[in-house]
Amino acid sequence: MAFRANMMSVLEKFPRLSFYARTRGWHFIMAWLHRVTGILLVIIVWIHISFFSSPYMTGTHEVKGQGLGSLISAIVQWVLAFPIIFHAFNGGRLILYEIYGNRAEESMLRWMTGLGIIYLVVLGVVMLMGNQGASPFTFWLLMIAGALVLSYGVGARIWRRGHSIFWRLQRISATFLLVMIPAYMLFMHLAPVVSQETGFMIPVMQKYFVQGVYLLLLVGTLYHAGYGVWSLVSDYLSSPILRKGLALLVTLVMLVFGWVGVTMIHSF
Repeated sequence: MAFRANMMSVLEKFPRLSFYARTRGWHFIMAWLHRVTGILLVIIVWIHISFFSSPYMTGTHEVKGQGLGSLISAIVQWVLAFPIIFHAFNGGRLILYEIYGNRAEESMLRWMTGLGIIYLVVLGVVMLMGNQGASPFTFWLLMIAGALVLSYGVGARIWRRGHSIFWRLQRISATFLLVMIPAYMLFMHLAPVVSQETGFMIPVMQKYFVQGVYLLLLVGTLYHAGYGVWSLVSDYLSSPILRKGLALLVTLVMLVFGWVGVTMIHSF
């Protein structure tokens, strides 16, 4: 209870948030923060795909000296990591609560906050240090292995439940992205020349492996984002026709961004 009491003292500085926390409970605040950061994550993903698929990003670029390598850009990227990491780690907390029945909320909140702070500090240090020449193959081999093991564990536990296939895939994709999204943000700065340029020189088989990892990351992100947007908006739609229309619209938008993303990955 001490952790939540400390957080409430922080929320007191925001009258509206503290009002809802007192009247509707801590869960209400966390649920809405998860939704808001989820929408921000969707926007960031769309901007990211659009930016790196731009003609201005084709060819070879020096990362340092460009906008992405500037101090201001690094600060903006670091700040944008806050909602992303909150959404990812809070999603992990929800998986532990919803799927594994972990009710030690005080402990989970402390772990979520602690791990989030550690990650953001590490990300900031990596940004300041610049290109570390990390091996794409080794880095992504470790990350994809961890992500797939965790995803399999969650999938095996929920696959026979009575929920829809879309609900189950949403939870599995959340587990996959819990590892892959923080890993991707780190890799962007561990090896910016590889992650932000086209035509980088690595052995052919390793190149295909990295492209395959990026493709899985793209599919998982777009599915998770699309289902998240649909479930959020559909909560306010009572008409089955409108809900189906929304599902079709979200699917089309995600397919468009998926095509753009696949084209971008193929150009690596």
